[in-house]
Amino acid sequence: MSSAAGQSLFKQPRAVFAVAFACVVSFMGIGLVDPILPALSEKLRATPSQVSLLFTSYLLVTAVAMLFTGWVASRIGAKATLITGLSLIVVFAALAGLSGSIGGIVGFRAGWGLGNALFIATSLAVIVASATGGFAGAIVLYEAALGLGIAAGPLIGGMLGNISWRGPFFGVAVLMAIALLATVILVEPTPKPARPTPLSAPIRALRHRSLLTMGITALLYNWGFFTMLGYAPYPMKLNEIQLGFVFFAWGLLLAFFSITGAPWLQRRFGTAPSLYGALSAFAVLILLIGVFTESRWTVIVCVVLSGVMAGINNTLTTQAVMLVSPVERPIASAAYGFVRFIGGGLAPFAAGKMVDQWNIHVPFVVGAVAVLLGVLVLSTGHKPLAAADAAMATGTLHGTADDVAGEVADEFGGAPDAIDFEKTAERR
Repeated sequence: MSSAAGQSLFKQPRAVFAVAFACVVSFMGIGLVDPILPALSEKLRATPSQVSLLFTSYLLVTAVAMLFTGWVASRIGAKATLITGLSLIVVFAALAGLSGSIGGIVGFRAGWGLGNALFIATSLAVIVASATGGFAGAIVLYEAALGLGIAAGPLIGGMLGNISWRGPFFGVAVLMAIALLATVILVEPTPKPARPTPLSAPIRALRHRSLLTMGITALLYNWGFFTMLGYAPYPMKLNEIQLGFVFFAWGLLLAFFSITGAPWLQRRFGTAPSLYGALSAFAVLILLIGVFTESRWTVIVCVVLSGVMAGINNTLTTQAVMLVSPVERPIASAAYGFVRFIGGGLAPFAAGKMVDQWNIHVPFVVGAVAVLLGVLVLSTGHKPLAAADAAMATGTLHGTADDVAGEVADEFGGAPDAIDFEKTAERR
C-alpha cells in the first residue's frame, strides 16, 4: 500500500469510524467467550461439547441469516440495517448474561448471530463505499477493526469473566449500545438501490465458480479456526485472566499481520501464493496442537503464532472475494459469509462429538486436514486471483471493488472462471 493510502487510512469520515468501532465490538463476540469456556462448563455443569454450542448456534444462524441481509438492506437502507443488527446484538447479549442455563445462553447466542449477520454484511459494504484511500485501504481498515475486536474480546472476556461468567455478555451489551448510539448519530442515511435485491441473489451468486471457490476455501479454513477457538482453551488449563492474555496476544498478532503483513505479502508474492503459505502454516500449527495436546506450552505457543497466519488469511481472502466476484459487494459479502460461517458453526459441534467418541487430539487433526483441503480447493481458483492481482498492479489498486472486479470479469467474458492469464498479461 502506498504512503498516501497509509496516511488516509486514519483520515476517514466520522461515519467510517463509527461503523469501524461497531465492527470492533461485534468481532469481540467471536473470542469473548473463549476465556470463560472452562468456567461455563464447570459452573453450569455442562460438558465441553455442550458449551461448544455457543459457537455453533451463533455462527450457523449468522450463516443462514447472511442470505437475507441484502434483501433487507435493499429495502430499508444500509443505516437502518446496521441499527437493526446492533439492536439485536444488544438485546440478545444482555439476555445471555441474564440466563441461568447453558441451553438459554445457546439460544440467545443464536439471536445474537442474527443481529451479527445483519451488521457484518452491511458494515463491510458501508466502509468500502465510504472510506478514503480506495478499496484496498478500506479492506485493511475493516480487517484492522476485525483484528482489534478479536484481540480485545478475549482480554475483556477474561477480565469480566474473572468477576462473573455473566460479565462478558453484559460488557458486549453495553459496548454495542454505545456503538448503536454512534451509528445513529454519525452515519448518514444511504440511498436505497434502484432495484431491490432479490432474496435468491446470494445463492445465485455462488454459481460463479470464483466466488464459490473462495467460499469453500474459507469454510474449510474456518473449520480449523473455530476448532482451535472452541477447544484449545481446555488443554491449557488456565484461569480466565490467563486465557484472556493468551488469546489477546493471539489477537494482537492477527490484527498486526492483517494490517501490515498481508498487504506486503500480496505485493511481494501475489494473493494466491501468500494464501497457500499462510493456510499451510496454519494447518501445521493446528496439527501440532493435536499431537502435543498434553503439553500446555506447546498449545499456548501454537495458538499465539496462529494469529499471524489468521491475520494474513483474513485480509487476503476478504480482498480476494471482493475482487473476483462479478456481483455487487453486498451480495458477494452475503454469499461468501453464508458459506464460510457454515464451517465455523459446524466445526465446534463436530469437535465435541469427536472428543466424546474418541479423544481431544482428534478434532485438531481433523481441523488441520480440513485447512489443507482448503489449500487444494483454492488452487483450482488460481487464475482469477492472478487476474485480480494483475488488475490491481496496473492502476486499479485505489479504485473500488467494482472497478477491479469489472476488469477481471471482462477478462473472463463476464464470468471469471476461464481466464487465459497469459493472454491477459500480453494485452497489458
